[in-house]
Amino acid sequence: MPFVPPTAEQLGMYLGLPEIDGDRADLLLEQAVALCESVVRPLPDQATAVVLSVAGRAYVNPQQVSYETIGPMSVQRPSGSGGLYLTKSDKAALKSLAGRGGAFTIDPTPKTADPSPTYPVDDAYGSGLSYEPGWGWI
Repeated sequence: MPFVPPTAEQLGMYLGLPEIDGDRADLLLEQAVALCESVVRPLPDQATAVVLSVAGRAYVNPQQVSYETIGPMSVQRPSGSGGLYLTKSDKAALKSLAGRGGAFTIDPTPKTADPSPTYPVDDAYGSGLSYEPGWGWI
């Protein structure tokens, strides 16, 4: 099933806003999808959460305000908390959702590999002992 981008209404619900500017929200969602596709293409179905997060940050704090005082109340936001960008966690989530995250191992041993030595066995060596392929003279 192909990725279906979230709607402006879904962004409003995500942010908990009763009203949302539809044109602005649509623009931010389109740009968030394009930004996410720079990491993973095509986007997986579950990437909606990342797209909403990216667009939501830009919708709420477009000027990247980090400190604001209004009357007796002041708010300080972490730097880089506004605008349209992907965090390291966003990129990791996209890669994980696409099945590209996590550790893995590659076994370079061919299926036809034999544990016995590849060098010639000296029958005169180890007289009185028996030769066990893979273990040597025992």
